[in-house]
Amino acid sequence: MSQPAEVWLRGPLPGLLPPLQPVAHALLQIAEEVPPLLDELTPDQLWARPGGSGSIGFHVTHLAGSLDRLFTYACGRSLSPGQVDALAAERTIDQTRPPGSELQRLLRAGIDAAIAHLKTVRPDALFEAREVGRARLPSTTFGLLVHAAEHSARHAGQITTLAKVVRGTTPAPMAG
Repeated sequence: MSQPAEVWLRGPLPGLLPPLQPVAHALLQIAEEVPPLLDELTPDQLWARPGGSGSIGFHVTHLAGSLDRLFTYACGRSLSPGQVDALAAERTIDQTRPPGSELQRLLRAGIDAAIAHLKTVRPDALFEAREVGRARLPSTTFGLLVHAAEHSARHAGQITTLAKVVRGTTPAPMAG
């Protein structure tokens, strides 16, 4: 059985502006590739930190959280207290270690919300000025959305690589 073409080669997605197609394609590719990796890993593998790296669980949590934050900025809003709390919780996620099913739910919800938001972006809003963070650094709606996609893809790449590393260095669970 052949694998389907990568998302970006499957044609345009309905309801999205042409410049936002690559953003959606990148996020949907992540939604297809990361969950099967998470399914294959034990809890110890999800939370392993080889060489002091961030754990896979951290990368998944941060990917979903950063999507939410970047899309908030793209809407011209500041972070809510709940988003600030979620960002702080990302820094200690290796201590709470939610199960893989919760990580998958976070990832799917984050990507679903991002795709839904992309469908609401007006053409005249793409290059509106936006501010990022407490320092109010300059960007645009389009710049934030593109950065959200590339940032997510970087973390997905780290998840993919770390999954290979931890499967090779973490003993498989003992059978019954």
